[in-house]
Amino acid sequence: MSSNSQFLFKTLILLFIFPLVNSRSIKSTFHKTTELDESLTYLWPLPSQFTFGNDTLTVDPNLSIVFTGNGVGSVIVKEAFERYKKIIFKHGSKSGEFFDVTQLTVIVHSDNDELQLGVDESYSLLVTKSNEHSIIGEVSIEANSVYGALRGLETMSQLCIFDYGVKTVQIHKAPWFIQDKPRFAYRGLLLDTSRHYLPIEIIKQIIESMSYAKLNVLHWHIIDEESFPLEVPSYPNLWKGSYTKWERYTVEDAYEIVDFAKMRGISVMAEVDVPGHAESWGVGYPDLWPSPSCKEPLDVSKNYTFDAIAGILADMRKIFPFELFHLGGDEVNTTCWTTTPHIKQWLQDHNMTSKDAYEYFVLRAQEIAISHSWTPVNWEETFNTFPSKLNPQTVVHNWLRGDVCQKAVAKGFRCIYSNQGFWYLDHLDVPWDKVYYTEPLEGIKSISAQKLVLGGEACMWGETADASDVQQTIWPRAAAVAERLWSDKEATSSTNTTSAALQRLEYFRCLLTRRGVPAAPVTNFYARRPPIGPGSCYEQ
Repeated sequence: MSSNSQFLFKTLILLFIFPLVNSRSIKSTFHKTTELDESLTYLWPLPSQFTFGNDTLTVDPNLSIVFTGNGVGSVIVKEAFERYKKIIFKHGSKSGEFFDVTQLTVIVHSDNDELQLGVDESYSLLVTKSNEHSIIGEVSIEANSVYGALRGLETMSQLCIFDYGVKTVQIHKAPWFIQDKPRFAYRGLLLDTSRHYLPIEIIKQIIESMSYAKLNVLHWHIIDEESFPLEVPSYPNLWKGSYTKWERYTVEDAYEIVDFAKMRGISVMAEVDVPGHAESWGVGYPDLWPSPSCKEPLDVSKNYTFDAIAGILADMRKIFPFELFHLGGDEVNTTCWTTTPHIKQWLQDHNMTSKDAYEYFVLRAQEIAISHSWTPVNWEETFNTFPSKLNPQTVVHNWLRGDVCQKAVAKGFRCIYSNQGFWYLDHLDVPWDKVYYTEPLEGIKSISAQKLVLGGEACMWGETADASDVQQTIWPRAAAVAERLWSDKEATSSTNTTSAALQRLEYFRCLLTRRGVPAAPVTNFYARRPPIGPGSCYEQ
């Protein structure tokens, strides 16, 4: 490039590109060495209680595992150990020399591997240096359940750092003693596969990355008005509503996703959104539409509609063992009911308004879900419209307003928090700190009421995200949600300033990228944008 061309190029950069970049994301392009603040604890999410020292331990690349306790035969823990060994020792390490840590002891007290809401995920992690009683260091994880052991393995993996100078995995600041448990039982991520189809491998990659942040529920928004990609054996024409015959999920695919998630301590909550958001159903079964020209909500006047819902849920119950099932119920425009002659007549015959019909539909769908031993979850519009009529088991899912969980728990309902102003990941202009400092228990004072808030969920709606950018949109902001839901509020507020939280989150984002997760820079003005220039992963 000539000098004139270089000048012109630099001028164009200054005139056209830099003004488009928010000032908070501009980093120096001069070479410098990035130094991490050694006073910070680079574990994400932050454990409940922990102490550490000043020693550095080396870890044997041939690290072995010893299982004890009633859960000694757990395949879930054994396979997790092998996965984490590959993560920890992915660089070639020196062998044939002395290592401080050669063995990991995992103690699991229960052999029950059923995965349901509220399963015990607590664990203790001990990392000690050799002393007069032992010539080798000790690393042990103790947990009541296999899922607590999984969380402990994740924390241990984050303690293990590869030193490029000596080509050895090390644990700094030993000895460590960590006692940890989640603040909330429900720590979710919604994934929308209707607006854009996501291949199985992408879904698995997302599930894998969820485990790194200790998220534990995948809310699978499988179908919506745009497409119906799931196979339903009882109604085999439903997936004619998929975009193409190549953008579908077989029953076997769904089983595979649920099993893959369970091995990582993650439940899958499926959603069938009714009565709105269901136009795609009628591609295969046009009788579900109010009319060919008015296609949603689903036809409330026909028993056939509820027979179809019953068939879908019966088939899905075989796949999804999680106790919660999402029935949607949001954004229901009832115009098609009041303008379609046969439905209008049905409303008159039953002395119903369109609002009454909305209530009737939601409650009847809830009865079907409950008949399959599911607890129904509904978006907040159902609570906002007819709270006194909802089944008492209902879990209210907040998204529109910030005070809905406060109002729901006051009436005895359980609630999941997903305020769209902060935890909707498709809102690209919401910065990480707004996500991080959002509090699900805002305005809820009594301990008994706080216990009714199951937790919260980051929502990855798919209108503008597909396989090419969905993971960059999820991460790292979903990690901010993950720490808010796992870690004690006091610990992440009093000792974790915004500057410290940012450094820790940037570190975790780089941990994700090292593990193959395409997490976007933390501080870009718009999420999922690439870096604006050269610089360290730890400063963007």
